Formats: sequence, C-alpha cells, structure tokens
Amino acid sequence: MKILIDADGCPVVDITIDVAKMFNIDVLIMCDTSHVFNKPGIETIVLSKGADSVDFALVNKVVKGDIIVTQDYGLAAMVLSKGGHPISQNGKIYTNENIDQLLFNRHISKKIRKSGGKMRGPKKRQKEDDILFEKNLIQLCEKLIIN
Repeated sequence: MKILIDADGCPVVDITIDVAKMFNIDVLIMCDTSHVFNKPGIETIVLSKGADSVDFALVNKVVKGDIIVTQDYGLAAMVLSKGGHPISQNGKIYTNENIDQLLFNRHISKKIRKSGGKMRGPKKRQKEDDILFEKNLIQLCEKLIIN
C-alpha cells in the first residue's frame, strides 16, 4: 500500500506526508510542471502540462489497496475501478456508493455553465477542512492496515 497525491493545486500535501509517516506508508507525489515539490524522502513525478496528463499517469500507478488524494471525481472513479481508495482534500472518501451521484452533479453543473448559467465556486478553505481531511485519512489508513 502507498499513498499517491494528485498534487496539482492540492493544499494537503504536507498533512498527507505527516499521516503517511505515522503509518510508515510510502508517498508518491504527482504533478505537472506548474508545481514544484521538494519533499525529502518523498518520490515526486513531474509530468508535462496537458489535459489530464497527471490523472492518467497516476491511475496507471495505482494498485489495489492504494490511497489516492484527489479532488477530481473522474480520477476517483478510475481509482475505485482499480480497487484503490480515493479521498478528497476535504476528507470526503469516495466510494462505489457515492461516485455516480458526484459524477452526475459534475455533469449537470458543466451543462449549466455551457449554457451560460452561473454556478457557485467552492467555498474558501478553512482550518476545519484540514482537520477533517487528516482525521479521515488517519481512519482510512487504520482501516486498511487492519484489513
């Protein structure tokens, strides 16, 4: 088991690394050339910019049982199909039970925007988001290590 981070715009890289160290789990950071990460002892793969280049490279690295940190529902769906355990930067654990509704909502929002409608953007990140992410990542690690 390892933790892979879709690190493009990810605000919880350091929290993820700290939790991984608690459980002695390897971490792989994946990002495009717009981002620079230099975390000692942590493998980082930098890919060229391009639509979903990081997502496709990441899903190709996933093996059953891995944890993936991403806010991308499409990537989360692909990870679930490979037996991985995706979690959002806000601590939402994506499952086979909730992913279809999330993808559907994303589809509807995209249709509204394409037709000229306005959608609210995400709310500003709060300290509570970091706390919830860390709590849920720890619980996910514990659950996977026990099983």
